[in-house]
Amino acid sequence: MLVDMTESIRRDGEYETSENPYANPYEGAQQHAYAQQTAAEGEYQTSAVNPEWPPPPAQPPVALAVDGAPKKRARRPFALLAAVAIVAAAVGGGTAYGIQELTGSDTVVSSSTSASVVPSSQKGTVSGVAKAVSPSIVEISATSSAGSSTGSGVIITSDGEIITNNHVVSGATSVKVSTSDGKEYTAEVVGTDASKDLALIKLQDASGLTAATLGDSDGVQVGDEVVAIGSPEGLTGTVTSGIVSALNRDVTVSTDESQQQQQQQGGGSGQWPFEFGGQEFNGDTGSSTTTYKAIQTDASLNPGNSGGALIDMNGNIIGINSAMYSASGSSSSSSEAGSVGLGFAIPINTVKADLDTLRAGGTDS
Repeated sequence: MLVDMTESIRRDGEYETSENPYANPYEGAQQHAYAQQTAAEGEYQTSAVNPEWPPPPAQPPVALAVDGAPKKRARRPFALLAAVAIVAAAVGGGTAYGIQELTGSDTVVSSSTSASVVPSSQKGTVSGVAKAVSPSIVEISATSSAGSSTGSGVIITSDGEIITNNHVVSGATSVKVSTSDGKEYTAEVVGTDASKDLALIKLQDASGLTAATLGDSDGVQVGDEVVAIGSPEGLTGTVTSGIVSALNRDVTVSTDESQQQQQQQGGGSGQWPFEFGGQEFNGDTGSSTTTYKAIQTDASLNPGNSGGALIDMNGNIIGINSAMYSASGSSSSSSEAGSVGLGFAIPINTVKADLDTLRAGGTDS
């Protein structure tokens, strides 16, 4: 039974009488009798009414236990607790992951990152990733005195900074870039890092481009689904998919500019030579080489995919495709041509750590 806090309780259980001449003479007796009855039945204690007239404004009732101590406040609904937890997640970071875990909806498909650029209705689908990320992938045509080659690149700023492989633009005297909407730009090489097979180029007079979201390659796990987008054999915007086959593979590639020129002499159809596991693929890497840790994937990669994107199922870039093996490099048989599911990508965290160096002109060490 709720008791008004303005009422008073005597220690001996007796009630004060009113000296108000207008008070109901039977009111105190009636309430006293009722209090004795309820106390006998195990109900809560009560008290006489306040003798003041008119009565003071009502105060919020406080529930009392049988022993006179305040009751414990009832637990708040779970929905309120969930709402508080969601707000805490938003303030503390990792908002998307926190909300998804608490609500049970829009489960994160890949562990590489919490953020998602793919609409929730298409999350986890290759088509959703392709639609969201394709505007950030470009085709690169590099020309040198030795010939020309075709590769791919990833837009990282809206004004036209693009990450690609060093071997795509090494030695180039002219670089042209085509975006997914068919627009063509002239680009200049800002910086190269042959030791990591990375290069940064910048489009001239570009603005309003769709920049890719760079993920966290440290969170990638073997078996994660991935999508690759690039321009193999000049087929702009080609999409393939697969899984992460292995991590931290030691891949050795050439840093010799002459190797790039040999590829260009092939009209862009040549294979970029690399070493893995003590074996050479796609030709001789030469005497000048560098080794880096790579993500291995079985997503189909072919000449022209170099510099393109390896993407998780949330639409985040987790790697820059850099080396791939194709049996067509060792045989003229058409039955052996094409990708055999052995491709490698430079982890995006390596790229992010190298950006300042590339923007400053890069290094050849």
